[in-house]
Amino acid sequence: MSMGCKYGSHRVIEPIGVLPQPAIRLDNDMSKSFDNEILVDVSALNIDSASFTQLEQATGGDMKKLEAEILNIVSQRGKMQNPVTGSGGMFIGTVAKVGSALSGRQLAVGDRIASLVSLSLTPLKIEKILNIRPEIDRVEIKGQAIIFESGVYAKLPDDMDEGLALAALDVAGAPAQAARLIGSGQSVLIIGAGGKSGMLVAYEAMKRVGPTGRVVCSVRNAGYTDTLMSLNLCHQVIVENATAPVAHLHKALEANGGAEYDVVFNCVNIPDTEMTTILPCRQGGTVYFFSMATHFGKAALGAEGVGKDITMIVGNGYSKDHAEITLWELREHKGLRKLFEEKFV
Repeated sequence: MSMGCKYGSHRVIEPIGVLPQPAIRLDNDMSKSFDNEILVDVSALNIDSASFTQLEQATGGDMKKLEAEILNIVSQRGKMQNPVTGSGGMFIGTVAKVGSALSGRQLAVGDRIASLVSLSLTPLKIEKILNIRPEIDRVEIKGQAIIFESGVYAKLPDDMDEGLALAALDVAGAPAQAARLIGSGQSVLIIGAGGKSGMLVAYEAMKRVGPTGRVVCSVRNAGYTDTLMSLNLCHQVIVENATAPVAHLHKALEANGGAEYDVVFNCVNIPDTEMTTILPCRQGGTVYFFSMATHFGKAALGAEGVGKDITMIVGNGYSKDHAEITLWELREHKGLRKLFEEKFV
């Protein structure tokens, strides 16, 4: 075969000229892999939490309807990209072929890997859905996917279960960004702290703020409180609906001695939480929207409307060394690892 575009534009069918992520339809013909592509036999998809939640709600929680909808999306688009949320997820699988132009990489046929790029830009073909696990947003399949030359991936570690690694790597961008953004002595608010990304961010935040900082976790369900506190993932937990910005603000400020926060992380999987995230942040502070349910127009205009001069960061799922940072967190915190093994594998 010939060389394709390193960013995958050669796989775009519609509209021509765009990159794979915003494309409406990709070429998912796996019989014509290019010399700078990696072909992978896929065993499981971890659907983005915002996407899975939307699909589950749209199909009324009926797994047969959900299965049909996933197959329909992939059939129409050549990739797993939720048309409502625009988000995808990631996969794990076994390397089936490494293009000749990528032979210098330390990757061989038979290696087990996790993709670290979104399914929303990944050519995917599903032969069969074997099982759906809604409690962890996972879809077990028989299928194949393509990783482009520019795509990032991680070899699955030998010292942990594949399901555990997949659960953590699915949200690896969040704790790695926490390590970058949070400093000693700062106050940090994590909204949606009861999920995978929220707990990993909370642990990283507790390490980074040190003895003079403060970490507050926000959850909708009081049942998360004991877990977060017993694992020492924060100094305090508040329970409030993240779609109620004013009520949430009062509780958030009370938990921080009346002061606004230096850094606010949004790790929820539902829409309409932009202002809940912005309001508690101090002037000159930082807001990080990891949630793919975020409407960035609402965030920008909303911040303007309340006079907040803050740095707002789009939740880039990739940052340097994010896989290593995230897996190390699970090695370092035995209690968090045990929780992940019990809840997300």
